Amino acid sequence: MLSAFVSALRTPDLRRKILFTLGLVALYRVGALIPSPGVDYGRVRQCIDIANSGDSAGIYSLINLFSGGALLQMSIFAIGIMPYITASIIVQLLTVVIPKFEELRKEGQSGQAKMTQYTRYLSIALAILQSTGIVALAARGQLLQGCDDIIADKSIFGLAIIVLVMTAGAAMVMWFGEVITERGVGNGMSLLIFAGIASRIPSEGKSILDSRGPLVFAFVCLAALLIIAGVVFVEQGQRRIPVQYAKRMVGRKMYGGSSTYLPLKVNQAGVIPVIFASSLLYLPNLIAQLTSASTAVDPSWWQRLINTYLVNPANPVYIAIYFGLIVFFTYFYVAITFNPEERADEMKKFGGFIPGIRPGQPTADYLNYVLSRITLPGAIYLGTIAVLPNLFLDIGNGGGAQNLPFGGTAVLIMVSVGLDTVKQIESQLMQRNYEGFLK
Repeated sequence: MLSAFVSALRTPDLRRKILFTLGLVALYRVGALIPSPGVDYGRVRQCIDIANSGDSAGIYSLINLFSGGALLQMSIFAIGIMPYITASIIVQLLTVVIPKFEELRKEGQSGQAKMTQYTRYLSIALAILQSTGIVALAARGQLLQGCDDIIADKSIFGLAIIVLVMTAGAAMVMWFGEVITERGVGNGMSLLIFAGIASRIPSEGKSILDSRGPLVFAFVCLAALLIIAGVVFVEQGQRRIPVQYAKRMVGRKMYGGSSTYLPLKVNQAGVIPVIFASSLLYLPNLIAQLTSASTAVDPSWWQRLINTYLVNPANPVYIAIYFGLIVFFTYFYVAITFNPEERADEMKKFGGFIPGIRPGQPTADYLNYVLSRITLPGAIYLGTIAVLPNLFLDIGNGGGAQNLPFGGTAVLIMVSVGLDTVKQIESQLMQRNYEGFLK
């Protein structure tokens, strides 16, 4: 892998792409540290230190994770890439429901361009909604419990300015991701998330070292290496279904007759089920906070129920619900994104068939059977990796699942993005340095 990077840096075209990508990622991280207008950055830092010692920021840990800590700092990139991720998932799910979207998906590049435009519009709408909610919570002192003085100007105009700046920041982050995908190396949106997560590792590692000592820190590092090795092993795992293409005459030329395979990954759904499950678990507490004027001294029974079972990540009920939701959403997302009937029709159209399986509906039934068999270990793998931080909460510096540097959503995203980026670099390097048989 290191030799591939060295060779890529020696290639002028690839070197420009890599430096361009690193430049935009660095610009994104700088913007994540610039506070929004009217926000007391010093007070925000004090409140974050207080929140890290408890669970008051746990409900926002997913967005804060993806933004690299920019959310709780109320920076101009506080919303980060989450609106675009949410919009992309919604548009992808609507493809199955709305026939117009299904037609656009089948139109090829022109249809994909229109769906991308719809995703952008939806991203801006979601950015306005999310920034408005976050600013409202911050003004009422509920973003970080007990900190209602982080915004100096709480007038309608002052709050509207912050919402406008955060929405513009989300639009700029979306543009960064698209430009990196088009002119840089790798998937831009994924690399921005990767940069946000990686930026938190040194500070979280130092907090574990200071609070728990070098022995626990060494144990965490060893466990992190084992988790990464396991994730790489499973992420690379796939079931290769052999596909044979029959020979056919087109004019005077013979086409087909080749053999290939259809790869079905063990983790076909990626990290999307973890995001779905986390968002669904955060929803009850978020609604409870938005509907209450302030934290009640004597909360009602349903608030105590939420705080006990749906907020505390160390509770066994929370872990069981979280694991079950991940398994459910894994099957749900795979069923939506992979259509065995469509794949079988495409193979039949181009003269392809699976040896021993008749084309058409028998092929679709076979693909559905294989997919259902490999989805179960993939779902269990996702659920196990996601709940690992919840099982080791005492290792961290105060009980937040986000305090474990390697685990759950973070390690899944970092490993998958890293593998995909390395593969793209090697692919582009192979195209530029292909050695023929006569060399």
